[in-house]
Amino acid sequence: MRMPDPDQGIIARRGELAARLRAIVGAQWVLDDEAERRPYRCDGITAYQATPLLVVLPASTAEIQAVLAVCREQGVKIVPRGSGTSLSGGALPLEDGVLLVTSRLCAIVAMDVENRVARVQCGVPNIRISEAARPLGLCYMPDPSSQMISTIGGNVAENSGGVHCLKYGMTSNHVVGLEAVLMSGEVIRLGGGFQGAADGELDLIGLLTGSEGLLAVVTEITVRLVPLPEAARVMSMGFASVEDACRCVGAIIGAGIIPAGLEFMDRKVLNAVASLLREEHDPRTAALLLCELDGTAAEIDALIERVRGLAEQAGAIDIRASRTEEERERIWRSRKLAFSAIGKMCKDYYCTDGTIPRNRLPDILDRMAELSRTYGLDYANCFHAGDGNLHPIIMYDAARPGDLDKAEAFGADVLRACVDMGGVLSGEHGVGVEKRDLMTHQFAPADLRQQQVLKCAFDPEELLNPGKVFPSPCRCAEFGRMHVRGGEMRFPDIPRF
Repeated sequence: MRMPDPDQGIIARRGELAARLRAIVGAQWVLDDEAERRPYRCDGITAYQATPLLVVLPASTAEIQAVLAVCREQGVKIVPRGSGTSLSGGALPLEDGVLLVTSRLCAIVAMDVENRVARVQCGVPNIRISEAARPLGLCYMPDPSSQMISTIGGNVAENSGGVHCLKYGMTSNHVVGLEAVLMSGEVIRLGGGFQGAADGELDLIGLLTGSEGLLAVVTEITVRLVPLPEAARVMSMGFASVEDACRCVGAIIGAGIIPAGLEFMDRKVLNAVASLLREEHDPRTAALLLCELDGTAAEIDALIERVRGLAEQAGAIDIRASRTEEERERIWRSRKLAFSAIGKMCKDYYCTDGTIPRNRLPDILDRMAELSRTYGLDYANCFHAGDGNLHPIIMYDAARPGDLDKAEAFGADVLRACVDMGGVLSGEHGVGVEKRDLMTHQFAPADLRQQQVLKCAFDPEELLNPGKVFPSPCRCAEFGRMHVRGGEMRFPDIPRF
């Protein structure tokens, strides 16, 4: 992976820049010692690393304003980062850039029961929102696997999903208001206690959600809360073949049943989890589906019987349904620990997240098996089957020459196959640097150019998270004068395509 060469002039001015930033956030919240900066070299995709020029940890929107204003004045690049769980290199720092870490903005500002919304700062961990809402009979539904530590600001940046996104939607379906700081230092506030843009207005909330930190630094989010379901039960369904499990996924959705979650784990994942939890699965099981159903007790009972019948028709060899909340949590534990378990059984692994139409699941899984033989690397599968969001886990050894290159090529071929089968490059991890050079496989030059126009409208100096998403620089000067002011976008000289 090629990253831009660092600006040596800016590196030489590190001390001067650190002093100016310390005047804004306090001496202890600017890290310039190499030993302090090294832990921030990467995010969740550890194959890509770069030590940031400086790490700054502001504590308020006003401090972020001031930090961005100084960096713009000095021509210094900024990379926003939450807790660093991105799996696409979205928070990969730059050697000549400031890493802006938002973990100190961690307050739940307000819980509005009447309007069923919560106002939270960007550094609040995802799980804390539901923990605060639960005593009120409410919850925040998007639940990425990293929800214990991933921040809501990072979830907004990547438009994260999770197990429950099949029925309840992605982060974008639950964000009703945003506060954000532009690279100019200006604060914009969008939306509020309702969802959607008014007639005639641009949907800037939708634009910023999933923008991967390229357009603005989101500082506060108003999220939609939903009532806790009366009850929830999960079914564990084992199949003797991957094909039978895939057929069952299609049968459930085709029958008009929308589970709260529908997850797939193959035998390798089951073996890894069994070793970690000291639990055994039926040795005949090649693939396991977890299907959660929620609603009223009577509704769930009826749905369980329908799903049981569909699973039996698809060839299920073992079907179990939780009867208590403790059983439900125990069954889900295997899914939530899957990636940790795989990490204990291999030296390194590389996980990507292409998405395909559900009816192409057998085809993409066959393609993965072919690629495994081609590259001589093992892999495992644990993914959101209900919405076709794949998470192939490619195992390699970084200490073995050439292994990382093969793992990257394996993952890239999986993503190309996803697009060729009618899918997309990413379901929830984002593009970052991992999929940047594959964007031309999904988008035509005119599509990419239009996306770059938006980037330039928000960040004409191209200082905010540069080198991510786009396979080539934006070259904002080519697009004429554009800017965002007060939450509105103005394109005086926008070119036509």
